[in-house]
Amino acid sequence: MINFRKSEERGHVDHRWLNARHSFSFAEYHDPAHMQYSVLRVINEDVIAAGRGFSEHSHRNMEIVTYILSGALRHQDSMGNGSVIGVGDVRRMTAGTGVRHSEFNASSESPVHLLQIWIMPAESNLTPSYEEKHFSVEQKTNQWCRIVAPNEQQGAIKIHQDVTIDAAHLAAGKGLVIVLKENRCAYLQVAKGEVLFDGKALSAGDAAMVDAGYHQLTAQQAAELILFDLPVVETGNQ
Repeated sequence: MINFRKSEERGHVDHRWLNARHSFSFAEYHDPAHMQYSVLRVINEDVIAAGRGFSEHSHRNMEIVTYILSGALRHQDSMGNGSVIGVGDVRRMTAGTGVRHSEFNASSESPVHLLQIWIMPAESNLTPSYEEKHFSVEQKTNQWCRIVAPNEQQGAIKIHQDVTIDAAHLAAGKGLVIVLKENRCAYLQVAKGEVLFDGKALSAGDAAMVDAGYHQLTAQQAAELILFDLPVVETGNQ
């Protein structure tokens, strides 16, 4: 079974300094039909204005992954980490027992465009931790590149959950497959461009939720894709 969600169906807020689309219920956006998918709790597509950002705030018991689509993001946290991540960089922060952090656009001239992803951890009250890594365009060109995994496989960032995240940059006309085992499901997020997925046209911001099996996609125009391989769990939204 495949369920599709168009970009414009997502929650939307525009605070002038922040223009955001929410795939799942978040803050003032509440949709009982889209609370989460498996253990995937949040995908926020944020565009943050130059010099603006989120002041220090706290998180607990969540795996927070940040994927930069354009621009650069400055991060500071209560663990003592401070860095700027840009295109190709991926960051994972384990909030665990509790962490405070702030995130600001590192540029005073251009916006930063990113995906902030929350994944529910396999266990609560982990020791907070932080990891970031760069994945080149070459690693993702016309192939899946493993960027997040539970056991640091293939050089991926480690996450504390039975989830993998792959990224790909597809040239127009190029294709990829998704093969899911039993008791697994997937969430495909189109970050840029346009693809044909099992016969359905998907554009930037669109998503597909799929069950176990074999699935094909082909880029109709150059595209950037994020694929979540997830366990099948009883959530009421899957």
